[in-house]
Amino acid sequence: QLQLVESGGGLVQAGGSLTLSCVTYGRIFDTDAVGWYRQFPGKTRDSIAYIGNGRINYADSVQGRFTISADDAKKMVYLQMNSLKPEDTATYYCWRRGVWGQGTQVTVSS
Repeated sequence: QLQLVESGGGLVQAGGSLTLSCVTYGRIFDTDAVGWYRQFPGKTRDSIAYIGNGRINYADSVQGRFTISADDAKKMVYLQMNSLKPEDTATYYCWRRGVWGQGTQVTVSS
């Protein structure tokens, strides 16, 4: 059974950077798709970065600012976030094979 745990969230000023990390406990496969999602209060959880089927996809809102990467040997998935904006303030979740982490809060001050 998989368990995902995110870390790295926090408070940052607009224009700053954060790196989110997600560790997987349990067996992983090199064919796993992995992704980062975010959720604004009262809104649905939306995909922002995704690795799967040999492709990497980003939501338009983060394209060019965020970078997803994975290190299967360490069972880690990362989200490097640069040029952060107040509208990036949300709870961020990682995802693997239908399993969600608990989320980590990112707050960007103006």
